[in-house]
Amino acid sequence: MSSYSENAVDSLVTVKNLRKYFPIKTGIIKRSTGSVKAVDNVSFQIKKGKVLGIVGESGCGKSTLGRTMLRLLDPTDGSVEYDGKNIYKMHKSEINHMRTKMQIIFQDPYSSLNPRLPIYEIVGEAMLQHNIVKSKKEMKEKAIEVIMRCGLFPEQADRYPHQFSGGQRQRICIARALAVNPEFIVCDEAVSALDVSIQSQIINLLKDAQEDFGLTYLFISHDLSVVKFISDEVAVMYLGQIVEKGSKKEIFTNPLHPYTEALLSAAPSFDPSVRQNKKRIILEGDIPSPANPPSGCRFHTRCPYAHEICKEKTPEYMEIYDGHFSMCHKVNGVF
Repeated sequence: MSSYSENAVDSLVTVKNLRKYFPIKTGIIKRSTGSVKAVDNVSFQIKKGKVLGIVGESGCGKSTLGRTMLRLLDPTDGSVEYDGKNIYKMHKSEINHMRTKMQIIFQDPYSSLNPRLPIYEIVGEAMLQHNIVKSKKEMKEKAIEVIMRCGLFPEQADRYPHQFSGGQRQRICIARALAVNPEFIVCDEAVSALDVSIQSQIINLLKDAQEDFGLTYLFISHDLSVVKFISDEVAVMYLGQIVEKGSKKEIFTNPLHPYTEALLSAAPSFDPSVRQNKKRIILEGDIPSPANPPSGCRFHTRCPYAHEICKEKTPEYMEIYDGHFSMCHKVNGVF
């Protein structure tokens, strides 16, 4: 076993000790009385052309992590390196250029599209903004190409968002992200608002786009079956921290952290033999507040294996097996 370290070779995105705290302000003068530790000392890497899935319960910091990585939110501390360059130290002109390389697909396709613009403008306005096209005519032509690539028809380009279903709107969101030829896309719960039958179509569209354009994804979801299908590696978040990370196969067949075990035990299965033999782990209590996280291991208040040291000392994030990391005293051999 060894402390955390990953080889930066072939990594497109490197996150180092990233923190994002939101101040809690009360009273008439809005005095700061504390902070919500949404993302707290997170480190990982994503290799070029790969998909890292982020899973965890609602409120664990997944979406905040994705938005902070893209500098849509300013970090409290830490760094995000894109292709070896720290995006937090870039000037405005540099970050504007980086916007074409880093994109995001938001969770809600109903609120993330401008209702006053036709679809070709929604998809193409970024191309015009970043001088990828020279005129509105060229913008519309290119936008229609991307729209068709995402499974819509060219005659739909002049329609408005309210004229589309949820699945079609998410296709438009994907087209908007692909329009500027990005290399890295954060998929923030990109299929959670859709029906299951539509989810599979959108996931297949994302996989096809990845293969065709060599994309790298950070795929945020609370649905383990979706993450298992699309991801190469999986990271498990709890209360703002990554408590386990490894290859998809390792996480799903050999989970190390008790929280990962509990998540997997709750995942539904269509195989009767798997359902019959699966041991259900029931976590007691509620998730603690990120504004006042527990001392020591943040999971100790709900962990069935917790010892006294878990309440007092924060476990080290360690490599247990090759490429398989965990943050747990029991797994680390402390007891």
